Amino acid sequence: MLEALRPTRDVIREALGVLVFRAPSRRIADEWQRFLAFGLGTTWLAGIGRYWDNPRAEWWQWLGLGSVAYVFVLATLLWVLNAPLRPARWSYRNVLVFVTLTSPPALLYAIPVERFMTLEAAQSANAWFLAVVAIWRVALLFWFLRRVAGLTGDAVTVGTLFPMTFVIVTLSALNLERAVFEFMAGLRRTEVQGTAADAAFAVVVQLSLLSVLLFPIFGLYWLWLVAKARRRP
Repeated sequence: MLEALRPTRDVIREALGVLVFRAPSRRIADEWQRFLAFGLGTTWLAGIGRYWDNPRAEWWQWLGLGSVAYVFVLATLLWVLNAPLRPARWSYRNVLVFVTLTSPPALLYAIPVERFMTLEAAQSANAWFLAVVAIWRVALLFWFLRRVAGLTGDAVTVGTLFPMTFVIVTLSALNLERAVFEFMAGLRRTEVQGTAADAAFAVVVQLSLLSVLLFPIFGLYWLWLVAKARRRP
């Protein structure tokens, strides 16, 4: 029985190693199907956990399908924008596996803080969960591009922040920043007004404005790095 469970334990141990910035072993590349299944499974559970106690959620939100679709979109964006920088071992499969393996921190959203906190405190806690998960994932992407993809110098910073500012600017242009904030923090639309979450949302707006200012700078720098990479043999 224990021998039958060993492969599962190995996958969990390797996945947790990625979350604490430990150099991945060759096993993730050799057995990528198992790690992708684990990553998609945790993504699915995190998606369900985000809305399990929200009576206003749509059926596809209750089923966690939005989170599963999100990792494919994000992986595609990261793969497309960083491929011209010529990173090592760069494939959509590797990027997708990595993105799914960063999903477990989002399980924080499943904690039913509304059950044992005041409404204002619960929404503030959810906003903090959002901040912790976002910072953790950005740090993991920086580590992945440097340690696994082999990018160096400014290419690591641009490869990390240019896609992030691209996403934020796009959402801001579509006027979706509040909807995304509510989605990521697990907040109900009727509960956001006039609470501590407004302060957290103000931070999101400020980050959006900062991203609008930095996006053209990162874009030009990205073009220069792409041209520089093309000159390399």
